[in-house]
Amino acid sequence: MLEIKEVRTRRQRREFLEFPNRLYKGCPYYVPPLYIDERKIFQPDYIYYETCEAVYFNAYRDGRMAGRISGILQRSSNEKWGQKRVRFTRFDVINDFEVAKALFDAVEKWAASKGMEEVVGPLGFSDLEREGLLVEGFDQMSTFEEAYNYEYYGKFIERLGYAKEVDWTESQIRRSRDEETLKEMEQMARFVMKRYKLHIGEARSGGDFLDRYKDGFFEVLDKSYEQVYGTVPFTESMKKLLIDNFRLIIDERFAIVILDENDKVVCLGLCFPCIAKVMQVAGGHLTPRALLKFLKARRKPEIIDLGLIGVDPEYLNRGVSVIIADQLAKMLDNPDIRYADTNLNLEDNAAILNLWKRFDARQNKRRRSYVKSIG
Repeated sequence: MLEIKEVRTRRQRREFLEFPNRLYKGCPYYVPPLYIDERKIFQPDYIYYETCEAVYFNAYRDGRMAGRISGILQRSSNEKWGQKRVRFTRFDVINDFEVAKALFDAVEKWAASKGMEEVVGPLGFSDLEREGLLVEGFDQMSTFEEAYNYEYYGKFIERLGYAKEVDWTESQIRRSRDEETLKEMEQMARFVMKRYKLHIGEARSGGDFLDRYKDGFFEVLDKSYEQVYGTVPFTESMKKLLIDNFRLIIDERFAIVILDENDKVVCLGLCFPCIAKVMQVAGGHLTPRALLKFLKARRKPEIIDLGLIGVDPEYLNRGVSVIIADQLAKMLDNPDIRYADTNLNLEDNAAILNLWKRFDARQNKRRRSYVKSIG
């Protein structure tokens, strides 16, 4: 017997949160999210409920958890883009199409009850959450920032009538082995900085970096991501949440900020020490033992994850991105660091994809956002 239940009780919330870890037990590519962060979605005062409504469903096959899904009515996004959409997210399911169909039926019915016309996803409350369904690279370990899923997920979703809306690619990048390329990039970076009277911002620590530049980089992010797919304006609560999360993992060695002659932020690039393996071992729980491993990974990372890159639109066509590339190449000139993971880049973002051509880059994953009309 198959049952779909809206998540309401403490037990159902726990089953919703723990289901992915059970489903992917033993999978070497799956990286769980931080459990303490995921648990916040069931708190009435969760920051995103200022602008969103959400519903959560569990699927049970013969009394056992068989899948889960969430629907999000992101009002800020609908207002910004002039749409009537519900986002689906946190979709996980056993290899059973009937279960997947029942879960999506529940979300689509909920969306229709709210007067919506489309269901889209996987997209979270904002683009700061995990987004996109993995459609290539099933033999690649996920980053901490993005989700892993089995190959049958996409087949189920497409069978249910969902079609591609956008794709993102992910790549592993290494410092170019062509010394001429590196020299040229460094010279171009110096030229752009001199021409526009720019300089690299300094910081004594990750916390000092955030305290000095947080206001400026939120301003740049809002401007540079304004027309990017799936983005919503930052609220003050979102900013606070992001800064609180960054304080745990940011390291000033891997944070780049470019300032003008008045010390205004015009460009930024934030990278983070990779903690994916730590989260795998800990199952997403930050235990004392996991915390020690986390601190070690942060201090001496083998891999760095590219988090955010933003450029003030005023400087977008002035070659400022080459400064970020040059600084990133210098980060990778470290025998302890094997490579950097780019995380998600929209497949039509020519500026960022051209940036990676300055490196020894290998695309290893592709993710997709789907859309379906329910009107």
